[in-house]
Amino acid sequence: MAILDILIWPDPRLLEVSQPVTEIDDDLRQLASDMLETMYDADGVGLAAPQVGIRKRMVIVDIHAGADERPSGEKPLVLINPEFTHKEGALSWEEGCLSVPGELGEVTRSAKVTMKYMDLEGQEHVVEADGLKAVALQHECDHLDGKLFVDYLSRLKRNVIRRRMNKLRAERAAGA
Repeated sequence: MAILDILIWPDPRLLEVSQPVTEIDDDLRQLASDMLETMYDADGVGLAAPQVGIRKRMVIVDIHAGADERPSGEKPLVLINPEFTHKEGALSWEEGCLSVPGELGEVTRSAKVTMKYMDLEGQEHVVEADGLKAVALQHECDHLDGKLFVDYLSRLKRNVIRRRMNKLRAERAAGA
């Protein structure tokens, strides 16, 4: 397993629309494993392939990351070609993002979602979610369409965050 580099917004690669996964193979399974390791290392609860520079429609979500206990049978989700089939209600949540480190913003999303996806064995599944899990699924799937939580914020707040992220990217580039 490897820790992957997470792209920092406003990296233009984060704005690209991801392509459907057409083949589930060992390379994709390794990518999923590396993404999980990267997400846990960064103390996140989700990560989308575009955030590590891969334009594939795959996301991982583990809302119990870092928790001392996880509900029985609850495992991290690896979702390939996820697609929402139902959304309802509204829920405001203060979100952060591994591609926008240290920043938070209030975003309103659907309170309940239903989604179909494939797993790493090519089996189709349906997941229903509410609360944090619904927010995380919507947040990560936005990445597949080139959208980040900052796109939901006011232009003023987005511009302040953009300046901070550009400074962070410059500092990281100078230190690399």
